[in-house]
Parts: sequence; structure tokens; C-alpha cells
Amino acid sequence: MNLEYFIAKRLTNAKDHKSSISAPIIKIAITAIAIGMIMMIVSIATGTGLQQKIRQKVAAFNGHILISNFDDNQSQVSLSPISTNQDFYPKFTSVEGIQHIQAVASKAGIIRTEEAFEGIVFKGVGKEYRWENMTEYLVQGRIPNLKSELNSEILISEYLANRLQLKLGDKCNTFFMKEGENKLPNLRVFKIVGIYNSGFQEFDATYIIGDIRHIQRINKWKPTEVGAFEVFINDFDKIEEKGAEVYNNSQNKTDASKTLDTQTIVQKYYYIFEWLKLFDFNIIVILVIMIVVSTINMVVALLVLVLERTQMVGILKSLGANNWAVRKIFLYNAAHLIIKGLLWGNIIGIGLLLVQKYTGIIKLNPENYYVNQAPVNINLWSILLLNLGTITVCLLVLLIPSYIITKISPVKAIKFS
Repeated sequence: MNLEYFIAKRLTNAKDHKSSISAPIIKIAITAIAIGMIMMIVSIATGTGLQQKIRQKVAAFNGHILISNFDDNQSQVSLSPISTNQDFYPKFTSVEGIQHIQAVASKAGIIRTEEAFEGIVFKGVGKEYRWENMTEYLVQGRIPNLKSELNSEILISEYLANRLQLKLGDKCNTFFMKEGENKLPNLRVFKIVGIYNSGFQEFDATYIIGDIRHIQRINKWKPTEVGAFEVFINDFDKIEEKGAEVYNNSQNKTDASKTLDTQTIVQKYYYIFEWLKLFDFNIIVILVIMIVVSTINMVVALLVLVLERTQMVGILKSLGANNWAVRKIFLYNAAHLIIKGLLWGNIIGIGLLLVQKYTGIIKLNPENYYVNQAPVNINLWSILLLNLGTITVCLLVLLIPSYIITKISPVKAIKFS
């Protein structure tokens, strides 16, 4: 039998312990640990959730890595074509971790109605385009059918539809400027078959999505010529490494004049990802503060428990118990309180995350956060490590105040009891 654990368990379950002077202090300590755990779980889940959601949105419109001509890397429109007769297309097998590659082209234009007009970028996509990246944001209608003959079906954002007073099934006149001066623009009449809302206004205010063959005809490109390639990878954490590999494996070894450029979304939208890095710092600050607060409360609770049980400490020492054995009793007692606080903290914290995940009750301003509601990422491994880390740190720190037990004299403790 573990004698120290047995005594600690009896102390925890004792009725006089629950009605003692230390009872309210113990409750405060448990509450502080529970609140701290709730704050840590929520901060990690919402912080990483927001990071993941924004990464997904940026990748949905650009891929993770963009392969284009050097004259296109600072522009949203395709200026000169790239041949699809590449070693890396339609399957990028020379680099591990590549999930998908798709050909796209973009062209600036103007949508004009009887009452308004808006500048847009028409993004042309082909049969291999990964529509599941956009399905999540579809609020009305369906995805354009690009697998048959060339048609006028497009996907437009809810933001543009509202500003232009367009609705599902409407047709819109879109004008594309021709190269050279004094030339009438190209007119295309598109039919709206789907409306999306990504919550990312930078994209919603810009892109309409349709058949790439429209751009090929307007620009007088061949069917094998496109504006760029979007590459999707399996592991976002390796995006810089994979970006360099994609660059090295996408170059023309025989013709240096056909050198292509690659750009990751982290490089293209560096201001967004620099902003996202601040969340890592914020999460660390919250974790440190909450663990410090929880530890301080537990230190106070342990000191009160020791002082309240001074007579018991003296008796145990007089019976031959050494200092470490007595310290273990109070550390077991403290561990019980910590686990109790963590249990309540986990139940409430995970419960709040589940409510937010399935109801989206907490809304955010998309102009500031790029999302309509607070996203959450419930990672059970992170929560488990967070619990283990909190228990470890608290118990290690509690070794210091438990040292006061070594200063208690058994003779004085029994004499003045």
C-alpha cells in the first residue's frame, strides 16, 4: 500500500477538511485552474482554427504554390501564356507531397448592368479544377459545368451580386479590353449559376469564375496555352520547402528563355501570414499567464493546507516519517485538486468549442478577420499535452512551498497543538 497516497486520500474525503478554514481557498484554487484551462483550450482552438481557415481560403483561390511567367508574378491577370506541354502537368510526380495541380488563367474586365458597374477579374478554370475547395462557400445555385462544350456559366460572389443587383439565373454583360488603343472591348454575356461567399472580401470583391476557354479565345491563345498553374500540397507546414522544390522541378532544362517563376501564397500574401503569426505569440502569452495564475493559487492553497495540518505533520514525524514522505502526502493532495480543476476546465472548455463549432454563435467582422464566425480547431492531442504540461509545471513548482514541511519541528507542533 502507498501510505502517503492513502493518507492524502483520507484527508481529501474527510468531513472536517470540507468545512475547514482552507475550504474556500481550495475552491478558489480549483476554480482558478478550471478557468485557466478553459482560457488555454479556447485560445489554442480559436487561434489555430482561424489560422487554418484563412490558409484554406487563400489556397482555395490561389493554390498553395503558383507557377507563372516572370512577367505575371506581380499581377492578378495573365499577360502571356504558358504551354501545358510540361513535364509536371497534369501530374506533378517529380516532387513528393504534391496533392494536385490545375491550369488557370485570369483576365481583368468590367461587369455592367443598367444601374451599376464593377471591375472584376475573370478566373478561367478547366476540367481538372478542384471545385471542392469552393463548394464550402457556395450559398446559392451550383458549380458551373465545364466538362461539356464551352458555355457561359459562371460563379459570382454574393458581394458582387448584391452591388450589381444580380441574382441566380441572371445574365450579365462583361467587357474585356483588347490590347492596343482605339479598339472596342470584347463582350461576353455570362449566366450566373452559382453564388459564393468566402467571407474574404479581397477575393469576393474581385473574382468571378468560369470557363478558361473564354480567356483563350479572347487572348487568341491556343487550347494548350494557359495563364498559370496552381499547385496544392499535402502539408502546409512544408510550403517553403515544397515551393523551392517545385521551382527546381518546373524549369525547362533545354531552353533557359522559358524559365518559369514560382510563388507560394505565403510570399504573395505575406501581410496576411505575418498577421497570422501574431496569433502564435498571443497564444503563448495566454498560456504563460494562465499557468502562472493557476500555479500561484495552488501554492497558496498548499501553504494553507500545510499550516492547517501542522499537528498532523508533527505526529507523522514523531512516528518516524521522513520529510519527503510527508511532502508527498501534500503533493498528492495538491495533485487531486489540480486534476479536479482540469476536469471541470476540460468539460466546460470543450463544451464551449463544440457549441461554437456546430452553431457559430460567435460572429466576426470579415473585413477585419477574413471570416464570418470564429472558427475552432479541436485537436485532442493538443488538449492532452496542455493538461499534462499544466500538471507537470504545477507539481514541480509546488515542490518549493512544500519545503516548509522540513522546517516543522515535531516537538513544537505537538506541544502547541
